[in-house]
Amino acid sequence: MRISRTLVPTAAAVMAVTLSACSGSVGGGDSASDKTLTIGFVSTTTGASAPFGEANTFVVDEMKAYFKKNPLKVGADTYDVKIVVRDAQSDSTRAGEVASQLINRDNVDVVIASSTPDIVNPVSEQCEANSVPCITTVAPWQPFAIRSGDEPADLKYSHHFFWGLEDVAAVYSDIWSQVDNNGKAGGLFPNDPDGQAWGANFPTLTKDSGVTIDDPGNYANGTKDFSAQISAFKGSDILLGVPIPPDFTTFWKQAKQQGYEPKVATIGKALLFPSSVEALGDIATNLSSEVWWTPTAPYKSSLTGQSAKELADSYEQKTGQQWTQPLGFAHALFEVTAAAVEKAGSTDPEAITKAMKSLAVSTVVGDVAWGKDPNVPPYVAKTPVAGGQWRPGTDHPFDLVVVSNKLAPEVPLGGKAEPLP
Repeated sequence: MRISRTLVPTAAAVMAVTLSACSGSVGGGDSASDKTLTIGFVSTTTGASAPFGEANTFVVDEMKAYFKKNPLKVGADTYDVKIVVRDAQSDSTRAGEVASQLINRDNVDVVIASSTPDIVNPVSEQCEANSVPCITTVAPWQPFAIRSGDEPADLKYSHHFFWGLEDVAAVYSDIWSQVDNNGKAGGLFPNDPDGQAWGANFPTLTKDSGVTIDDPGNYANGTKDFSAQISAFKGSDILLGVPIPPDFTTFWKQAKQQGYEPKVATIGKALLFPSSVEALGDIATNLSSEVWWTPTAPYKSSLTGQSAKELADSYEQKTGQQWTQPLGFAHALFEVTAAAVEKAGSTDPEAITKAMKSLAVSTVVGDVAWGKDPNVPPYVAKTPVAGGQWRPGTDHPFDLVVVSNKLAPEVPLGGKAEPLP
């Protein structure tokens, strides 16, 4: 599958914030294990992409507690599990630096990471350079795999699980079809790996929907004045894009002030999180986004046995915060890592890499399997994706209601797409 995209370097690194998820081995208890699996986790605890990492501390704490009671069984051996977390500060240069630290200073056996191509790509590059297994998620597979030109990179140690642009385009088209519109859409695409990939490919991927996308060009992350984009979009009943959360808050408030009133808005990235939606207040009603994980999905953890709902309930009870989509995928990173090491029979990087090539595991985000889909690179496993709208809630200010399950029929619908008020 040929996909056009071009990568642009992001901001320079800033001062590191290092979080140790544990100071030493967290497994074992009374076990006689003298073997340890060390997992390095590149998180986004701070910075513009911090909402992607909102649940990571909870997940790490839960995994520490789980592995302490349940040391990893690897063949005839028992492995304690150590987790070391580094904050990428939502910066791509920093992500590469902390990945290098995990590999060269902390001597981790596996590096895991999530939260947009800006983070997972530089982490993957460090792992490839140092021959260390890398497992990543929460980035469409195209901007992860296609880093220059039109063809996927030749990656050996990196394995990724998430959906692709073809999937989210199908979900968005399904949402648009449920709302009367004039077939014109404005494309709000930033000048970052996600924005470049979405802007280059959405016009083709949504062509069959009958919608024409007006793309005025990529804007810089952190833009404070969206007047030019708003002026270009007037007359378009549909808005789509993939801005970072603070930028969409700025854009949407300015759009309201300047009289741009689309009938439907499907926004990736920025509208994934309750905190981002609440920042908009009433003007967030019926804004829509992709749904890659929800408590209503019929999936269970291969480690803890928790259902998606039980995991979300536990998060809300222990943190006092509303569940958030990255919660499921942060948990699944540990499921995949444990399954890979168990299948490999050791922490040897070559053995883990070999095991990943045909790994299949049912996780709290659905079935994840490598080597099964001829339409994606062999190091990519696709996951289900639905679509939803934010509506005033009962227990929370807003609830994410599933309105499209075309690509994930196992996820129950909560209603139909409605026009923006």
